[in-house]
Amino acid sequence: MRAIRCNQYGPPETLTLEDLPDLVPGAGQVVIDVKAAAVNFPDVLIIENKYQVKPPLPFTPGAEVAGIVRAAGDGVKLAPGARVVAYVGNGGFAEQALADAAACVPLPEGADFATAAAFTLAYGTSHHAVVDRAALRAGETMLVLGAAGGVGLAAVEIGKVLGARVIAAASSDEKLEVCRRFGADATINYSTEDLRERIKALTGGKGPDVIYDPVGGVYAEPAFRSIGWRGRYLVVGFANGEIPKLPLNLTLLKGASIVGVFWGDFARREPQHNAAAFAQMVGWIGEGKLKPYVSKRYALADTAQALKDMASRKVTGKIVIEP
Repeated sequence: MRAIRCNQYGPPETLTLEDLPDLVPGAGQVVIDVKAAAVNFPDVLIIENKYQVKPPLPFTPGAEVAGIVRAAGDGVKLAPGARVVAYVGNGGFAEQALADAAACVPLPEGADFATAAAFTLAYGTSHHAVVDRAALRAGETMLVLGAAGGVGLAAVEIGKVLGARVIAAASSDEKLEVCRRFGADATINYSTEDLRERIKALTGGKGPDVIYDPVGGVYAEPAFRSIGWRGRYLVVGFANGEIPKLPLNLTLLKGASIVGVFWGDFARREPQHNAAAFAQMVGWIGEGKLKPYVSKRYALADTAQALKDMASRKVTGKIVIEP
């Protein structure tokens, strides 16, 4: 089988496409013929040794896949031929991926593999953030930074399902148009508008109750200075590349909370809560309330370009590799 390999830490162009032996499942595992693997911002960080999870070299990046079970290990009820989506952590950018059977979710016949692969991390992260960590309520206002990205659009949709008013902030009018299509009530182009002044105007000076921030960098402090009383600031990631340093006196003045969001560890530590979250979201998908958006598909040989596009923030919604 062919796989993308990270043999040394560095930018996407250092990755190689290699022929490797077929995978063999251990007890409790399955091997999946990968039909689609979603690209996420942590994939950019992990190959540059900038992520909190550091698999030993060499490794194959790619955390979430959808495909068909090729082989099953001892103690596994899933049979070869089963259609599944799975969070694998790494190993996804390949023709085959190894997954714990417990991490596999069955897919119905006719389900689009690319859409399924794009769902797990983005919607898992955003549900954990918005529903669990922020406890967003109907009638509240949520500001979403980086709103046109995978996790951002998921947050916009989930916020609307919960009955909140959602303000989407992104770096271009084209991205904001996508946000409006997915339910955003108001928008901010922080490339051309003053973020604080626009937040003030859109909230009548009160500020948002929840701020969802997967961007970090230069937008974090002005956004936090604009948060409402008893606001919850969700630290989701740092797509801007810079980890901000917020003055803690602002939390005192605003009676506000800074809330960390690490879905991967949440899913590992609290699997029952995570399963309940996904059951709720699957129900929302069935009702047409959530519609995962895949904006572009890449061949396996073009994985480096997909990661470059992710790193340069050219991506709207989700992008996937189709081996």
